[in-house]
Amino acid sequence: MKSDPHPWASDLALLHAEAWLRLTRGVHDRHAPARHPTLATVSPDGRPQVRTVVLRAADKTAGTLDIHTDLRSAKVTDLRAIPFAALHVWDTSAHLQLRLEARVTLLTGRDVAAIWEGVPETSRVAYGSTPAPGQPIAQALDYTKVADPASFVVLRLRVSTVDALHLGPNHRRARFDRENDWAGTWLAP
Repeated sequence: MKSDPHPWASDLALLHAEAWLRLTRGVHDRHAPARHPTLATVSPDGRPQVRTVVLRAADKTAGTLDIHTDLRSAKVTDLRAIPFAALHVWDTSAHLQLRLEARVTLLTGRDVAAIWEGVPETSRVAYGSTPAPGQPIAQALDYTKVADPASFVVLRLRVSTVDALHLGPNHRRARFDRENDWAGTWLAP
């Protein structure tokens, strides 16, 4: 009999730990699938919005994830109106889909000064372009990039649920809820 290459998928505690391990790996490993998750928000007029982001911090104990962005971006406008988001990760090698729901807090100014200091100089120019992100321009390169700490915001996602779907030989799905102290529940896949 062939052994299961993903034994963590058959135990709730191990599956929860594996989900956070992969999220944490995404922060530190440029090639990890969780490095570039998809963030979904809802615009003020009720339309769904999705985009790829870069995962910058993951704290399993606190149940939080951080994403950096420009304060003038549409996602910030969305989150000011409706402070909830969903995050999606597909990890091909593990046959694992993670869907997370979170309440988002916008951290700016003094709250992010220490984080800004840790952002590499080459990445700082992503926060402060002229014109602001999403504004029309005449030509593809008609914008300038200048690092502006006043335009830097950290999206702090306080994860409320993690839905983990393993699509191995035997499909398994579980949901983990913060309100239940992250106790998992098996779901039909």
